[in-house]
Amino acid sequence: MNTVSSASEFGILKSLRTVILVSGITSLIFGIVVLVWPAKSAMAVTVVIAIYAIIAGALSLVNGIRSKGIGGWTRAGLIVLGLVFLAAGASAFGNLSESTLLLAVIVTTLIGAAWIIDGVVALFSLGVKDGALPGATKTHKGWSIFYGIVSVLAGAFVVASPLLSALWLWIFVGASLVVMGILGIVRGASIDT
Repeated sequence: MNTVSSASEFGILKSLRTVILVSGITSLIFGIVVLVWPAKSAMAVTVVIAIYAIIAGALSLVNGIRSKGIGGWTRAGLIVLGLVFLAAGASAFGNLSESTLLLAVIVTTLIGAAWIIDGVVALFSLGVKDGALPGATKTHKGWSIFYGIVSVLAGAFVVASPLLSALWLWIFVGASLVVMGILGIVRGASIDT
């Protein structure tokens, strides 16, 4: 029984090591690709989203046309949704560079808006005791004020300059993937099997 347990643990460790190594190598490769070819890798993400839009559009369109057991408004909605998805996907493929820039601006602007909202919430929550920690008696006003101000300012900068911010966020993503990939490879290699 002890031999079976040891064999089972060996198999689990070997599988875990493989998963961590593959994940680390994949992360490292994607990170290098993002850093070496930032525009092309961003376009690749746009292509994936465009493919998704076309597939989702086709499925919605077929579902709207073929579904006989649902109401007319639902069918019409599915057909319209399918056409919108198909148009978005086709438009993205037709104008790949512009679609990539637009996607970057939209995502970055939403991140900036989220940071502004987060900062405002932090500032409005001054005086509220930390409910996440049972028995908390401090209100953490100083840190809340600091966090709120930094979050609002960072969000305002991102919203004011979404394209520049998108570039820096993309570079940060690439650098993070490289660092996490290297750490994952080292971690996986250090697991004794």
